Amino acid sequence: MSTPIVREQFLVISALGTNPMELTNVLCRAAHENRCAVISTRLSRHGEYSALVVQASGNWDALARLEASLPALSKKHAFTVSVVRSAAAETRPQALPYVAYVSSVYRPDILNELCQFFLDHHVELENLTCDTYQAPQTGGTMLTATLTVTLPAGTQISWLRDQFLDFADALNLDALIEPWRPQTPA
Repeated sequence: MSTPIVREQFLVISALGTNPMELTNVLCRAAHENRCAVISTRLSRHGEYSALVVQASGNWDALARLEASLPALSKKHAFTVSVVRSAAAETRPQALPYVAYVSSVYRPDILNELCQFFLDHHVELENLTCDTYQAPQTGGTMLTATLTVTLPAGTQISWLRDQFLDFADALNLDALIEPWRPQTPA
């Protein structure tokens, strides 16, 4: 007698709204009421809007009910929503997580140059945070970016680090790449 393989199913919901707390509350409550579990969330503010991404898991019926409830909720609470079904993330036990920190005078091409560098070296992007601010001393616009990346197994780390630092020097970026470390609460 064979046991059926149960595949975990996911729904990825992205929403934009002006009230981040209401947006988060409404989507997390909807997941709970439809018997789905919230696996991960990311919220960030962008001007007057907040962007929320929620990954929910559940059986196909629970995910279908959650998905069907979202258009009415988005209309009632004045947010936009986009939904996509997703499979579980592929496990990569031999991959190495690294973090690249970049700071520089703002130029519009910096992010695409960073992404192109990592694409050219077959490095996967896991997370990206980028902000601009006015330097207090000069008033110039500055950029800070943090990229969490995954190096494929077999990557020569010292060579890649040298390549990255040479790349950053050529673009006049203050940059550092180091192994990812979990954040420990104080």
